[in-house]
Amino acid sequence: MKASDLMVKALEAEGVEYIFGIPGEENLDLLESLRHSSIKLILTRHEQGAGFMAATYGRLTGKVGVCLSTLGPGATNLVTPAAYAQLGAMPMLMITGQKPIKTSKQGRFQVIDVVDMMRPITKYTSQIVSGDRIPSVVREAFRLASEERPGASHIELPEDIAAENTSAPLIKSSSSRRPIAEYKSIKAAVEMIQAANSPILLIGAGANRKLTAKMLKEFVDKTQIPYVTTQMGKGVLDENGELFMGNTALSSGDFVHRAIARADLIINVGHDVVEKPPFFMEDGGQQVIHINFETAAVDPVYFPQLEVIGDIANSIWQIKEQISAKVEWQSGFHQDVHNAYIEHREASEDDDRFPILPERFVREIRKAMPEDGIVTLDNGVYKIWFARNYPAFHPNTLLLDNALATMGAGLPSAMAAKLVYPERKVITVCGDGGFMMNSQEIETAVRLNLNIVVIILRDDAYGMIKWKQANMEFENYGLDYSNPDFVMYAQSYGAKGWRVSNSEELLPMVENCLNDPAVHIIDVPVDYSLNDETLNKTIRELSAKL
Repeated sequence: MKASDLMVKALEAEGVEYIFGIPGEENLDLLESLRHSSIKLILTRHEQGAGFMAATYGRLTGKVGVCLSTLGPGATNLVTPAAYAQLGAMPMLMITGQKPIKTSKQGRFQVIDVVDMMRPITKYTSQIVSGDRIPSVVREAFRLASEERPGASHIELPEDIAAENTSAPLIKSSSSRRPIAEYKSIKAAVEMIQAANSPILLIGAGANRKLTAKMLKEFVDKTQIPYVTTQMGKGVLDENGELFMGNTALSSGDFVHRAIARADLIINVGHDVVEKPPFFMEDGGQQVIHINFETAAVDPVYFPQLEVIGDIANSIWQIKEQISAKVEWQSGFHQDVHNAYIEHREASEDDDRFPILPERFVREIRKAMPEDGIVTLDNGVYKIWFARNYPAFHPNTLLLDNALATMGAGLPSAMAAKLVYPERKVITVCGDGGFMMNSQEIETAVRLNLNIVVIILRDDAYGMIKWKQANMEFENYGLDYSNPDFVMYAQSYGAKGWRVSNSEELLPMVENCLNDPAVHIIDVPVDYSLNDETLNKTIRELSAKL
């Protein structure tokens, strides 16, 4: 058969449902093969949007999301999504085209070494030099992209290779089971936990994969150990319970950091070095148990005394089965932390000033969304408020990027979430800066008839950088801009546009949009002027009293 047909059959064998992307002339054989396949091509308006959609598909399903581009400029537009997937541990495969490699009449027109370009930001990258190599290259790309720690892979399919004939057979995926932790490490972990007086459970990004939530819930229910989460660990455990101490949204000084500092043992589950560390170890200080799929990356501030390496869910299950139920931890302090965190979180949620305060905005979105609703965030200062103030009840219901932390990913992520879970409510929250970086994908969302709500927090500036500029006592310079009329902008794409004129309007407007099957864009003016007072001063002053 034609090599491009074999390529598509190999993708089908891997369970691929969608390919997101923009084909070029170098992909035409592959495009024709896709036309006759079960795989649906999702045509986007920019390769970056396609890559973010593929990565989010991988994040939500645990399967490899696939995106497509042509050579040269199309391939370079996938660099940011590649880094997004690689740092965020999202399984993704990029397929790029290339000029003929056996003979060429166009010299080096649009030709760059894409394989070398992708090497530092992927787990695997390869050019297919023969149709016979397709089955093994595809299988290896999927294997490496999906195994722990997941990430990005890349295949380059040159135009002449795609058109040649091959009789190579497909390679079926092998059955694989992750290794489990050694018994002695489990026994040592049980002994350390039972010897502790004030342990705390820290849930990181690595625990938000591979169905660890069920085992962690059983562990916490039995032991009554309080828990905190990193930003990318949100939702692994229900954040409404009294054992929840908060999220490590700030670098230091929050209530949650008081709870961590008071603990004599930190059970660090799913630690990922891409996230900012919520604590720093010192010689003779706290004991740390590292429970993860892989060993710890040791540095001057992280050198755990015990590492439990293997499938996380299995490790937690083994520890839970062997540990004695213990509810007499030194819990009074933790109750004080929990109460102080809730009291402060709720203090400004009723403030009706306008433009809206971020605390009030986050509360209204939580009220509007069902427990299994999915909120995706672009990148901006509001991300701190959502991480800190938005209780998540289930894994992957608040999708934020605390790894690459790129702007422009919020809208494509919401679109992918709606494709994966068409029955669930989906909102994306973007700053005006991040929204405009991939706003063209509104046309894609409308074309796909997706019911998503896009909320633009408008401050007419790159707000987070402006805030940090002020914190460093620099003069305000170079970060303000103007915006289009977002209501008319939405309508120009065939979406529905709305504008909030007071804080009371927001909740009913969002609820109406969620229940109306269309693409909705809501322009919400936001006031970040109190960020410095609240995040840098008030929280630290209040938490220091604990």
